[in-house]
Amino acid sequence: MPIPEDVTGDEIDKDVRQELQSLPKTLAEDVARNLVMVARLIDEDPEGAYGYSRVALRLASRVAAVREAAGFAAYANQKYTEALAEFRAARRMTGTVELWPLMADCERGLGRPEKALDMAGAPEVHKLDKAGQVEMRLVAAGARRDMGQLDAAIVTLQSPELAANSVQPWTARLRYAYADALLAAGRQGEAREWFAKAVEADKDGSTDASDRLAELDGVEFVDAFDESEDDGEGESDGGAAAAPADDE
Repeated sequence: MPIPEDVTGDEIDKDVRQELQSLPKTLAEDVARNLVMVARLIDEDPEGAYGYSRVALRLASRVAAVREAAGFAAYANQKYTEALAEFRAARRMTGTVELWPLMADCERGLGRPEKALDMAGAPEVHKLDKAGQVEMRLVAAGARRDMGQLDAAIVTLQSPELAANSVQPWTARLRYAYADALLAAGRQGEAREWFAKAVEADKDGSTDASDRLAELDGVEFVDAFDESEDDGEGESDGGAAAAPADDE
């Protein structure tokens, strides 16, 4: 697969670069450039990222970072059997537990929420850092919802991290998951409160909490230039206008 000339491979994390030192220099450079492309495309073009991950895997399947990247790319494409296999391989090579929540979520993706819950109660969870433990809690709550256990999902998400006033990288997603579970259980008032709290924490727009909050408040976004709504003499500043749904 073609790689832009501006991608040198030096962009990769220093720990990954160190792993690649076990390879011949030219091969290491080729693998590094493919890994850079995986990281660059995985959010906006998962299929493209997957293609580059397969090239890297073909070149250096015995490098843990390559197996991990292949796992992430497969996961992004909902290829959960493949992702789980790659994550397991990376874990065997490194001995670390940081991929444990992702492995559990793959089990969910494969329709095995009970297995994900078993993993949530395993000793490995205690070895995770705080971010990993929060991620595991999110996966466990998702597994509960998969099984139709809404109340249990809500209880699973109730934690010191949810109640904390400080904003951490996981705060917006945790509050969002809690709000969504409350809404699914018919607790709309509480759900609105927590969607609002998720909006407060979501500085980089990682969730659609603001849209969910607007929906609960009965707000619709309409095109100010929609010819079916006006006679062509609209405001000159244009854009999207918000209007209460019950005003129509």
